Amino acid sequence: MSDVIIRSEGLGKSYRIRRARQDGYVALRDVIADKARAALRFGRRGPDQAPEMDEFWALKDVSFDIRQGEVVGIIGRNGAGKSTLLKVLSRITEPSAGRVELDGRVASLLEVGTGFHPELTGRENIYLNGAILGMARAEIRARFDEIVEFAGVATFLDTPVKRYSSGMYVRLAFSVAAHMDPEILIVDEVLAVGDAEFQKKCLGRMSAVARGGRTVLFVSHNMGAIRSLTQRCLVLEKGRVHADCPSGEAVDLYMKAATPGVAGGDFVRTDPRDAGQPFYVQRVTLRGEPGGTPADWFDCDHPVYVCMEFTASRPVPGLYGYMTLQRADGTVVYEGDSFDRGGNPFSRLVPGSGAASIRIPPRVLGPGTYNVYLSFASGSDVAGPEVDVPGIVGEFTLEDTSTRRGNDRDGYLSMTLDWEVSGPADSNLPANRT
Repeated sequence: MSDVIIRSEGLGKSYRIRRARQDGYVALRDVIADKARAALRFGRRGPDQAPEMDEFWALKDVSFDIRQGEVVGIIGRNGAGKSTLLKVLSRITEPSAGRVELDGRVASLLEVGTGFHPELTGRENIYLNGAILGMARAEIRARFDEIVEFAGVATFLDTPVKRYSSGMYVRLAFSVAAHMDPEILIVDEVLAVGDAEFQKKCLGRMSAVARGGRTVLFVSHNMGAIRSLTQRCLVLEKGRVHADCPSGEAVDLYMKAATPGVAGGDFVRTDPRDAGQPFYVQRVTLRGEPGGTPADWFDCDHPVYVCMEFTASRPVPGLYGYMTLQRADGTVVYEGDSFDRGGNPFSRLVPGSGAASIRIPPRVLGPGTYNVYLSFASGSDVAGPEVDVPGIVGEFTLEDTSTRRGNDRDGYLSMTLDWEVSGPADSNLPANRT
């Protein structure tokens, strides 16, 4: 008997999208006019009167087998088709071509709070979300205390979830899905909006699920998590499987493919802004000072500024930024968000164009090459939880030119620490600086 639990054969998913107008946008009056013309032409449309629509293949000829108990990563740049693939595997979206065979119960966490009702309490939503995922009421009741303990929301269990933070949403949604005890667990990048402690709990839970013989599909831009959790990866590129290989090789391919557009410290977005997206980062530059020239080489003794230019079409309640710094091998050496210093400057945005910067202090990071990853999320806006995900927006190299061992130092930090000696010393002898 075959132990293949997921089989994809020639899988494809296409969408019909309106062809871009020469003036760059479609107004409401144009949509109304097109509908009226279509109604008048009904039954007598000629070949030259076809609607101005294009066919876009989000997935094309995707084939792979996943065996029971495998933990498989799915990685690729934004727009590569990762989320579309997971939606097809989760039976949320019907494929346009090919077929998928799933042998077992599937639990998926693709978007924070999917299946949650904002007016219901956390307690009520556990039962609601569990039922949507296919759990029997008796099964939910038996695992209710474990779900609450794992999520850490016991204090707010009888509070409507519309008052939950994005982190509380993530914890509760993941906890319900993870305690379903499925044969197949599918997790998208939503863990990026959780705090570091909870991400570790989630990774631990997924590892436990895998050790129990279950299958895990994991999408993440955190290459450190991909390396540590998965043994194999599918690398997607423009809707196709570019590589199916061990995770170490896949991460190397991904990092090489993700960095050509960030050379020289200047990254300009090429993916189009989604219709209705209220916040969008257009450009990110790396500089030695806020008004300086974009660069990709810096000295450890000087700061690095991550400067971004954005537009906002409306205020976004709860909007915050998130950044990670990863070494070239995918190791995450820093992660933080715009709440870290107490206030959150993005919560005061008004419509218009703006700029923001993040200062990486001198003498913190050790010599080496780093990738900058940015995302923006909200737990209280209809556009959330992921409002905008620019992804990897920069790559820079640090060199240590002033300390004795310089670039030969081991470790990820380059702090110069004070050494104080309280024993006997001859003040007439000069300090040895070699």
